[in-house]
Amino acid sequence: MDHEKTGCQAPPERSILCINNCGFFGSAATMNMCSKCHKDIILKQEQAKLAVSSIDNIVNGSSTSNGNETIVAAGVDVQNSVEPKTILVRPSCASGSGESIEAKPEGPNRCSTCKRRVGLTGFKCRCGNLFCTSHHYTDKHDCPFDYRTAARDAIAKANPVVKAEKLDKI
Repeated sequence: MDHEKTGCQAPPERSILCINNCGFFGSAATMNMCSKCHKDIILKQEQAKLAVSSIDNIVNGSSTSNGNETIVAAGVDVQNSVEPKTILVRPSCASGSGESIEAKPEGPNRCSTCKRRVGLTGFKCRCGNLFCTSHHYTDKHDCPFDYRTAARDAIAKANPVVKAEKLDKI
């Protein structure tokens, strides 16, 4: 049968392996590469364009951001695979306020009453403290939280007072 009459495509004359030697077949539409290799090459080209434009912005000083900028640089080479590298650029000017950020070292979680290590099994009370299994009840650690008024407020909020309009008697 003739392929023009049936509307089918003609079978390829010869299968072409991917030029990156990944084992898959390529096509002329994807520069004789398989779809995965072609997508990787396109992604690398876009990253290279982004890197060039951001480096130009930094060199020309037209960058308006005050914080850290991350620049992704990648080499574009069809034959060799190059992994992208991340470079952290920090501004050279120091802030005038002299703020220093200090990280508070968090020690192990301990019971507020007996100072026993509780780890992940600690109980957080409504008073804001952390307790072990034997001290997590309110009567065991003299909890200052007023549960009675909190319950009254919750009930009052959940059940608003409904007043019906007065009807005129006939």
